[in-house]
Amino acid sequence: MSKRLRKPIKKEKDFSDKIIKILSQSANKAFNYKQIGAKLELDDTQSRNQIIKDLKILAASKKIIESEPGKYLIKAASKEYYEGTIDMTGRKTAYFICPEFEEDVFIPSNNLNHALDKDTVKVYVYNKRSGRRAEGEVIEVIERYKTDFVGVIDIQKNFSFVSTANPKMYTDIFIPKDKIGEAEQGDVVLVHIEDWPSRADSPFGKVVKVLGKPGEHDTEIHAILAEYGLPAEFPIEVETFAQKIDTSIQANEIARRRDMRDTLTFTIDPKDAKDFDDALSFKKLENGNYEIGVHIADVSYYLEEGTILDDEAYQRATSVYLVDRVVPMLPEVLSNFACSLRPQEEKYTFSAIFEITEKSQVVNQWFGRTVIFSDQRFSYEEAQYIIETKDNAIPVDISITGSSYVVSDEIVAATLKMDQLAKILRRNRMNEGAISFDKVEVKFNLDQEGEPEGVYFKISKDANHLIEEFMLLANRKVAEFIGKQKKTFIYRIHDEPNEDKLIAMQTVIAKFGYKIDFRNKGDISKSLNNLLADVVGKKEQNLIDTLTIRSMSKAKYSTDNIGHYGLAFDYYSHFTSPIRRYPDVMVHRLLQYYLDGGKSVDEETYETKCLHSSTMEGLATNAERDSIKYMQVKYMQNHQDQEFLGVISGVTEWGIYVEIIENKCEGMVRTRDIKEDYYTFDEKQYALIGANSNRLLQLGDEIYVKVKNADLVKKQLDFNFIRRNE
Repeated sequence: MSKRLRKPIKKEKDFSDKIIKILSQSANKAFNYKQIGAKLELDDTQSRNQIIKDLKILAASKKIIESEPGKYLIKAASKEYYEGTIDMTGRKTAYFICPEFEEDVFIPSNNLNHALDKDTVKVYVYNKRSGRRAEGEVIEVIERYKTDFVGVIDIQKNFSFVSTANPKMYTDIFIPKDKIGEAEQGDVVLVHIEDWPSRADSPFGKVVKVLGKPGEHDTEIHAILAEYGLPAEFPIEVETFAQKIDTSIQANEIARRRDMRDTLTFTIDPKDAKDFDDALSFKKLENGNYEIGVHIADVSYYLEEGTILDDEAYQRATSVYLVDRVVPMLPEVLSNFACSLRPQEEKYTFSAIFEITEKSQVVNQWFGRTVIFSDQRFSYEEAQYIIETKDNAIPVDISITGSSYVVSDEIVAATLKMDQLAKILRRNRMNEGAISFDKVEVKFNLDQEGEPEGVYFKISKDANHLIEEFMLLANRKVAEFIGKQKKTFIYRIHDEPNEDKLIAMQTVIAKFGYKIDFRNKGDISKSLNNLLADVVGKKEQNLIDTLTIRSMSKAKYSTDNIGHYGLAFDYYSHFTSPIRRYPDVMVHRLLQYYLDGGKSVDEETYETKCLHSSTMEGLATNAERDSIKYMQVKYMQNHQDQEFLGVISGVTEWGIYVEIIENKCEGMVRTRDIKEDYYTFDEKQYALIGANSNRLLQLGDEIYVKVKNADLVKKQLDFNFIRRNE
């Protein structure tokens, strides 16, 4: 009798992790082996037997509880899932950020389970104690960070897909035929994700708005705003409400204010500014001291709480400054007219008035509502001319009037004296440990169509510092005045720098011969200031300025005052720009409320408002940065045949980032496109090393490049390596 052939024995599967995950998802519900098998879509006898076996083992090891015969619950103390946020990489993998883990948890792409960048999620964590890097699996998306995305639509016969340029958005969005709206093939659209069925590869969405054709200027600018959920225009009902506000100056309102219309007052702003939200007044006192008034547009007088206009301003929280336009927080009737401190006009203001000695010591202060009359408007260039030459004749080439003119001796004397006082204030700040960030700003000369004709750099000079110091003084003293009363207030806080980032930065700057002194907080700030001063005008300046800023903590709004590290202030707030920042409006309201004798307001309410304001500020900053990248790409499109000298500003395993010296545009040279040798990435040296020559391409090296590709939609520049600068 022949023997039966036996089937090969299959290796037993271990369902333990999946069982814990299922029980964790329904922590208060008991399951039997059949229910777990159904969840795992397993109905064969072998798998069911293995599930029964694993349940017994888990119960014996006390990871789960047998709540009744054959039914199991997750043990509360053994829960392996955590709540946190997803940080997507550009490679379809992610990291799970959770305060309970010192090191971020790696999430492979097949474990994302429909989670997207910055989503709040529940994650099941593996290898938590095994010595290996913890890995996890998303078991629930608790809250979407965003559901609106910008992309290009590809219309098929019965459906469409929208693909985004965002490298962290790893999936297309499926659009059913009846939800395409008015979109046409290839349009840039704003889509809203409505659902993501469990078995679907892509989320389902609908077209909310057609933004235009890719590469067109207005399309790309509106796409930037839409990507961050920022509005391009005001709702008609908000504009209508604003137009109906009585903006006339009334005698009965003047009577309730400190009248400073006879005090010498003027503004200093960028030459292209339309909203002037701060002015300075100057008076010499009989005792030899100086009365200097910092006068801020009294936005809170016009912006009443609880109105649709106030709601809109709060939601926006900030004006957005793109390369070719400003998206204001307030409608133009307020931002450019009623609240703008324009010359030769009476204006309502909220003021901080200081009595200051020759040594810039504040011996007296007053806060309250005022009315002013601005005698003169200056650009920074005009004020700088007065400071440098002490001349009162403004030449035509820098005049904002279009012709030369003469400034009164009184205003010249006031400007020069305030410049002296501001320099003392600045020196005192630096001695206290403040850090001087005078990073070069890239600006574009645009033609009437918004096309970039050229690039120039904005550098802060004495006139900028004059305004800056008196604004800082007002912000600090207002915060100190309320802070010392221990009442709820809105502070602008800035924590100490991240030491790990500083150590990483030290590795980079050492290649240029610089170092940071880590002995104590004072030595760190002093050495950072020395570093920033030493690199001025050198090829590595922009790189080191950027690295220094990145090593800093991010400033934010909070009711919990921890001081401002970068400014070396124990108390600091934002009081001076209520036309463009909603926190300043709230500061004005709270200050007046406390001046009137009000009790401390609810801290939790205002902390929520601080969080919203900080979030919106971050989105606006990202939009502003994207608009600069877009304009840089657009500018370089017109210079594709030109060789440029650049500095290597970053090194990765896939290529080098190069910043062009003459215009600060940054792009990438792919390692595979460098033909002079075969290069590999050396992580220790932070460099590419030639296999044949052993030559390095490292941070700070100068090389010549040409534009290979300029992608307006992705806002991305690719360069070809031409040669070294030797």
